[in-house]
Amino acid sequence: MPELFITEYGVSLGKKSERLVVKEKGQVVEEVPFRDITQITIASSGVSISADVIRECVECGVQINFLTSTGKPYARLTAPSLTGTVITRREQILAYRDGRGLYLSKCFVEGKLKNQANLIKYFAKYRRNTDTVLYEDLQAVCRHLENALQELEEIKGDNIDEARPQIFSVEGRAALQYWGAVALLLRGHVEFTGREHRGAADPVNAALNYGYGILYGQIWGAVMLAGLEPFAGFLHTDRPGKPSLVLDLTEEFRPAVVDRAIVSFFTRGGTIAMEDEKLSQESRREIARRVLERLDGEENYDGKKHKVRTIIQMQSRRLASYLRGEGKYRPFLTGW
Repeated sequence: MPELFITEYGVSLGKKSERLVVKEKGQVVEEVPFRDITQITIASSGVSISADVIRECVECGVQINFLTSTGKPYARLTAPSLTGTVITRREQILAYRDGRGLYLSKCFVEGKLKNQANLIKYFAKYRRNTDTVLYEDLQAVCRHLENALQELEEIKGDNIDEARPQIFSVEGRAALQYWGAVALLLRGHVEFTGREHRGAADPVNAALNYGYGILYGQIWGAVMLAGLEPFAGFLHTDRPGKPSLVLDLTEEFRPAVVDRAIVSFFTRGGTIAMEDEKLSQESRREIARRVLERLDGEENYDGKKHKVRTIIQMQSRRLASYLRGEGKYRPFLTGW
């Protein structure tokens, strides 16, 4: 059990010896050794957690995340000692003004576009013999994404500020094609007219936004463990309270983790219940289960199979190494 996900109202978390004790309505429903947990995510109101649990989590390196009912992270508890090396953060700040920031920004978008294409190819291969029209339409989208990659490669500049408008232009036009392909895949299963961000009240966008919130939590933790500053990004602009580097690194993992989990859920007949234009508690629990399963799925990385959640940690360390001048950064690419 690498991650404990709490979605029930009224749950209490306590400590007994070296175990985390989860209670509902005063009854013990789960006891887990702290050493078997890597993260606790609390995604419900009315949850209580004892100071003993917080201290034990800090000492065992267990991160505690808090999400709103729409999946937006609003708090994180970690040990103050998890700040990594000073050199990494110094180089991260300096990289914004030189070619490293531009290089990394292009890598993040390159990874996103390639993984979007790979996800479309993944779904297309199962429809090659059953729906040739849809298969050809999906192949056409993949060609658009490949053209976008060529445009991205040709973008030049001395730093990210000079090139950001061009990068976002390429990424935005590719997104229209990609989400159009997702709409084709979901046709006949659930209504989806296009991508909307925070506040979306339709089932697909609400599920995607909730899944991205879970992914942010994973990447935020990995970024901090790698000694990086989560608020000092490159592709995403600076803004108080905006974890720009977390958003940057999330780009290459969105299609492989959340999009794949959500599209598979709906195309296999899954349904979502909405309450007051938000996901119902049962739907939040189901989406969390699907995304966490995907994080525990395996992908190739450096020639070996690893869990996706492990790859997120390795990719964060690779980013830190690149900034320190100790290695090359390459985007994570999923298989299809």
